[in-house]
Amino acid sequence: MASGSSQGQATQSVVEALAKTAPGLEVWWDSSPLIYPKWIEETAARVQDPAQRAVLVAQLRRLHDPANPRANVIVGVTTNPPLSLQAIQKDQPRWDAWVDAQVRANPKITKQELFWKTYMEVVALGATEFQGVFESSGYKLGYLSGQVDPRVLEDTDEMVRQGMMLNKAYRNVMVKMPGTKQGIDGIRRLTAMGIPTNATLTFVLPQLIAVAEAVKAGLAEARAKGVDLSKWRSVCTMMLGRFEDAKEFKRQAASLGIELTESDLRWAGTAVFKKAYRLYKERGYESKMLAASMRPGPTVGGRLQVRHVEALAGGDVVLTIFPNILEALLFNYKPEEIRSHIDEEVPADVLEKLLKIPYFAQGYDERGIAPEDFRTHPAVVETATSFAQATADLEGYCAKRIAAVTGRAVG
Repeated sequence: MASGSSQGQATQSVVEALAKTAPGLEVWWDSSPLIYPKWIEETAARVQDPAQRAVLVAQLRRLHDPANPRANVIVGVTTNPPLSLQAIQKDQPRWDAWVDAQVRANPKITKQELFWKTYMEVVALGATEFQGVFESSGYKLGYLSGQVDPRVLEDTDEMVRQGMMLNKAYRNVMVKMPGTKQGIDGIRRLTAMGIPTNATLTFVLPQLIAVAEAVKAGLAEARAKGVDLSKWRSVCTMMLGRFEDAKEFKRQAASLGIELTESDLRWAGTAVFKKAYRLYKERGYESKMLAASMRPGPTVGGRLQVRHVEALAGGDVVLTIFPNILEALLFNYKPEEIRSHIDEEVPADVLEKLLKIPYFAQGYDERGIAPEDFRTHPAVVETATSFAQATADLEGYCAKRIAAVTGRAVG
């Protein structure tokens, strides 16, 4: 374990060192907080030495301690349909009992109604866990992102309706809206109501700028009407790994005879993020850039790096980190190795190589893709499809529980 020693349980962890690289850097948990205790157990079990294991457990408990919210290092949460489904699957007996109770209370409930009720409960439990951070920070931190149904990416009215419902239930629920033209307009509308938003399914510079401009317009409307913005925030997500993983990116590179190494790929999402970050700062946008869907790699000299995190350390940004990425940091870095890299440029030769590929060049150009085409961008299509499938799977689970309790076949 590279992040601590047996010298004492107060040993600083890599994640704590990361959070200190800039006053405005925020570390968020990219999963449901409901799985956090189990994750601590599973992660600690990888450490053989009892003393080092005790240090690691103490470090991980410090990162998120609902009983001591002012000291939390993890100060926010992002969830999505696959992560919510995962939270249920990791504790299925508990959820079977809860869902079955809802069915017994309303035997005529539809699978769609039960799905939304179940999803809202997952969101509610997570939001409650971060309520202390929300209140102790003066409503600046402690937000949990709850996503609108990913199957209605082009229905602005329905997405706004769902968003209002999510935030009304818990004020620290930040509404996750998609980076389609319709979703971005929904962000403007929710912002004008003082409702916090997180743009998701956003991969390319044109989307990231469109979101910031929509928030700017929504804020102008809210301020003109005297809307209370005390519980408002805006973050705009760049899904780095999903941008890099798109099949079309690699297909185009292969057709041009360009070999994309693992290192090249990890620079690709980083390059788009860094350019957007610079433009956000120059233009004074009130949205904050959020890096998500980070990937491990590359491996250099036999050692695993996490470039996505390293390259953005020191920024006035949000880093929402998957459990596996946290593990990669904990087991491959020492706290003293973590320093600011946010202002360092992407290597010129790598950028030149990437710009030869239309997929990357369009994503790196502020005007490379028209808003009408956001919905059909390969990364949007692939990610939206996986999110929609997870939503359908959760609905399917609800249908099975209805059938188990009532004997009623549910289509």
